[in-house]
Amino acid sequence: MGCTSCGTATGGKPGGCKSNGGCSTGGCNRMNTYDWLHNLPIADIDSSCKVIEVSFNKGTRKDFFRNPTLQQFEKGEMIAVEGISGFDVGEVSLTGEIVRLQMKKRNAREENPEMKKVLRIATDRDIDIMKQNKAREPEAVIRSRAIAKQLKLDMKISQVEMQADGRKATFFYIADGRVDFRELIKVYASEFKVKVEMRQIGARQEAGKVGGIGSCGRELCCSTWLTDFKSVNTAAARYQNLSINQTKLSGQCGRLKCCLNYELDTYLDALQHFPDNCDQIQVAKGNAYLIKKDIFKNLMWYTLPDSNKQYPLTIERVLKIKSMNRQGMVPDELEAVEITSQKVKEVEPEFVDVVGQISLRSLEKADKKRKQQHQQQKGQGQHQQRGGQQQARPPQQGGQPQQRQGGAPQQRQGGQGQQGQGGGQQQKGQQPQRPQQQRRPQQQAGQGQQGGGQQQKGQQGGGQQGGGQQQRRPQPPRNPNPPKPGQEPKKDA
Repeated sequence: MGCTSCGTATGGKPGGCKSNGGCSTGGCNRMNTYDWLHNLPIADIDSSCKVIEVSFNKGTRKDFFRNPTLQQFEKGEMIAVEGISGFDVGEVSLTGEIVRLQMKKRNAREENPEMKKVLRIATDRDIDIMKQNKAREPEAVIRSRAIAKQLKLDMKISQVEMQADGRKATFFYIADGRVDFRELIKVYASEFKVKVEMRQIGARQEAGKVGGIGSCGRELCCSTWLTDFKSVNTAAARYQNLSINQTKLSGQCGRLKCCLNYELDTYLDALQHFPDNCDQIQVAKGNAYLIKKDIFKNLMWYTLPDSNKQYPLTIERVLKIKSMNRQGMVPDELEAVEITSQKVKEVEPEFVDVVGQISLRSLEKADKKRKQQHQQQKGQGQHQQRGGQQQARPPQQGGQPQQRQGGAPQQRQGGQGQQGQGGGQQQKGQQPQRPQQQRRPQQQAGQGQQGGGQQQKGQQGGGQQGGGQQQRRPQPPRNPNPPKPGQEPKKDA
């Protein structure tokens, strides 16, 4: 669990403190210990602690090493230490007087002659070699599990840790019983070309190495600070009035949660004020049985056989009923305590008819605007379509739009003035019409008084002359001989 400054890491380094993992909180590594003696002045250099604590593999393993040189190492510094037939690279986790307290906690002696030594500060070449060998660990885990399965061994390879120089590999495994892995070690040595060390761990140690997030939302205790694992049983859950639910009481390791023991002593101290041998008391309705004890309100909950209702009783009332039962007396009632909640009850709002009070003007305005836009687009489309049809039609006399206004009187004049010859030629001349024929209104009026053959030639010549001119809407020609009043114009058959 890192501090807030180290939370934003850029390029593998903490973003806030810039100490490369050597901040005083120690939050950049697992299983950290706060050095609360780092500001203690050193009175005598000779009497100072010559042992430092080094962590490996991101804090999953720690060990003590002797510092024979006079060089002072800082927390978070990478150093090279002695290994098995080689060297190993680790990170300094503790220095100074706090190391003596840690050694006393782990029963390690400072004068131990077998304690390994610190070699030097790790060079770039040492770190590169370490990274190359660490990259072999995931593949080694998969291959080692396959080999153990081929040999039919009842064990699980949890993790493989390579030494920095690649000469030794430690295989952490989980097994319920004793496993004969003599043949397995030979296969591993020939497969990985390293010196093999087998180390058995439990399910909780495996969860600590893997890490994760607990049901409380924090990192697992076994992967952050918890080192000694005490036995946990279901009695701890019963003392705390917890339901015996295996799924809720179990952690990621499959065992009971270690946090069940954290508040157990507080519950045991509080339960000392409750009377013993009060699991059953007698009243007039029958025997009342104890259900639970509430240490926060100092109440004992009982239930009667004829109902499922629970009755809270004070400790004084329970002691009084128990003394009456010893004397052979049976009380009439339990005299349960009325529990009142201190929380303010929320007043439920009454039913209010809000029909007609909700304004939908914004939606109506949007709908109206959408309709207006649709109508404008539709009107523009129709106007463009009509203009295209008018441009495509030839501006000639005798067409369908001109027959309604001046077509009928003109046909009558042509029939009377030309004795029916010009009218027949005019109808024949209307059949081979072209859509590009254009002419001026004055030419149409002059040609309408001539014969049918001349009118046909005039229409063809007018279409050729007016092809490049701007198109104009033709006007109906004037009839020089309007019909007399009371006389209807003749229509063609």
